[in-house]
Amino acid sequence: MQLKSVQYDKPHFSLAGQCGIGEAWARIPPELDRAQRLRTAERIRALLHERDAVLVAHYYVDGELQDLARETGGCVGDSLEMARFGAQHQASTLVVAGVRFMGETAKILSPEKRVLMPDDDASCSLDLGCPADEFSAFCDAHPDRTVVVYANTSAAVKARADWVVTSSVGQDIVAHLHACGEKILWAPDRHLGAHIQRQTGADMLLWHGSCLVHDEFKADELAAMALEHPQAAILVHPESPAAVAAQADVVGSTTQLINAAGRLPTDTFIVATDQGILHDMRMRYPDKTFLPAPTAGQGATCKSCAMCPWMAMNSLQGVELALEQGLCAIEVDPAIAQAARRPIERMLAFAAGHRQPVRASGDLARDAALFQHFGPA
Repeated sequence: MQLKSVQYDKPHFSLAGQCGIGEAWARIPPELDRAQRLRTAERIRALLHERDAVLVAHYYVDGELQDLARETGGCVGDSLEMARFGAQHQASTLVVAGVRFMGETAKILSPEKRVLMPDDDASCSLDLGCPADEFSAFCDAHPDRTVVVYANTSAAVKARADWVVTSSVGQDIVAHLHACGEKILWAPDRHLGAHIQRQTGADMLLWHGSCLVHDEFKADELAAMALEHPQAAILVHPESPAAVAAQADVVGSTTQLINAAGRLPTDTFIVATDQGILHDMRMRYPDKTFLPAPTAGQGATCKSCAMCPWMAMNSLQGVELALEQGLCAIEVDPAIAQAARRPIERMLAFAAGHRQPVRASGDLARDAALFQHFGPA
């Protein structure tokens, strides 16, 4: 098994606004030939049925895994859709093809279910760049602020939050909090946080993490590419730098970008997010052209080339082994899971059209009562 070294932004809590460089690793799954892929996929179909399991996949994983999830009655979606689907589905086992925080969220919302992953070492630069102990100290230093954390964080960081959000609902939730007079402490993605701040006018104190994929999109090279394709619409994920987002026709979550590709009248799109999304876009809209946005300009180095190295750890053989042997089962400390569940459910209730009280009370029984009339989504 090959390993790939990966560098990511590592914010310093004690040095406001400054980042060092962290280093992690990602496994590179061995490639299968076509016959092996077909055999493995067929075996997975049988195992899903035998194990009362369902496959839940993110838009950024390999296209074959996305196809297999759809074909077997599973889900392909963004992290909000994955959370909803896993909580509502009747299967006793969830196989989560994504990164670890997605598996943890599934376990938090469905503690009675077995949650498996193709590789539970599949991490995220935003998660790695926001350690729970340092983040907790950051929160303690600003007790007057409502803590809003992006879903791309560990269960322990979520447990410290008042709200958990995804890119699909983050702006709406922050706008709601701002209208209620709340000041926000935001983590971990500085670009997404700054985008929401610009859109809402909210008072936001930002943790300075970043996604190694989206942080590498280059504004100058995007502008040059747009000149080469003057009829193209530009779709940008809000984890991208402000100068990239400023050129976009649409800034949005993965699902919002996919929907925009179907809604807009143009036939050509430049897409600034992980290239895994192009599989879904091309499948849905086969008569349209989708071009990946540039990540490396003059003198630049490409850390990800718009392909998350941890999403790439998800493989057919990983799904097969997880189902056959129960490998990579996700467990979350019950106390942490209980604390993390409240801000996640608050997000799901909000997304379903409800408005919950802004701050957690700290009283578990009282906070649990907020959701007694709501299901998991």
